[in-house]
Amino acid sequence: MTDSKRLATFRRAAPPSGKVPNPGGPANSAALGANGTLRLNKRMAELGLASRREADDWIGRGWVKVNGEVATMGMQVTPDVRIEVSKQAQGQQANQVTILLNKPMGIVSGQAEDGHLPAITLIQPQNRWAEDNARFFFHPKQLQSLVPAGRLDIDSIGLLVLTQDGRVARQLIGEDSVMEKEYLVRVAYTGLNQVDPHPGQLTRIDDNDPITSNVQAVFPPAMLERLRHGLSLDGQSLKPAKVSWQNPEQLRVVLTEGKKRQIRRMCELVGLKVVGLKRVRIGHVMLGNLPLGQWRYLAPHERF
Repeated sequence: MTDSKRLATFRRAAPPSGKVPNPGGPANSAALGANGTLRLNKRMAELGLASRREADDWIGRGWVKVNGEVATMGMQVTPDVRIEVSKQAQGQQANQVTILLNKPMGIVSGQAEDGHLPAITLIQPQNRWAEDNARFFFHPKQLQSLVPAGRLDIDSIGLLVLTQDGRVARQLIGEDSVMEKEYLVRVAYTGLNQVDPHPGQLTRIDDNDPITSNVQAVFPPAMLERLRHGLSLDGQSLKPAKVSWQNPEQLRVVLTEGKKRQIRRMCELVGLKVVGLKRVRIGHVMLGNLPLGQWRYLAPHERF
């Protein structure tokens, strides 16, 4: 599932009350007005004040003022207007939680599938990290409309973000997101298939007997450059990636996009097989010492 489809899933998951926001989406011509104006909810989302769904909820409750006047639903504004939100709106927003989970292997990010449990089932008091210093108390209501902002393959482990806050979801997986995601990728060397666009550069190695130690020594530097830039998936060129050797058997990969099983498929194109994949960072937020299978709250001072 692409990030844009995942974002649409987040929007559908939000309840009609609007208490859990819509993280935004593609530009909508209906939101644009004459003389460079745009719909108030879109402007609030652009400013990071709220998601569009959340903004509409607040406007409907009379919690938003534009240039000192109570806003009306669907109103058009210019970019230079002064927008104020009430303390009630701020309080409602403050109660929304974002959770960081160290996802184990065998757990799916979103909906349960093929008998595998979804990540949200791990968000229980007994799995909260004992060293979590965030001043939040767990309540079952925090599980309502708590959805993953992005995904992590069932065979991968590491940092997964689940949130009630549409602003966070938009920041992480919105169509204009350039959020860095960093991975440690343990690889084995199998060589290239003959269908490779540059035949003859590498000899195909038996998949049943790949090279698993000191992979760096046998992996051609030219293929490392192709991992950084020059590969395509699903008929689309991939954005440049940061790729370097963490150690002789492990790559450090930093992406700013999130195609399905992207790193595994990238590696296959250059003769590598992923044997272990762990996400260690999203934006400025690190996985750190969070134990496998445990979770903590995103602290108020933390920013992606």
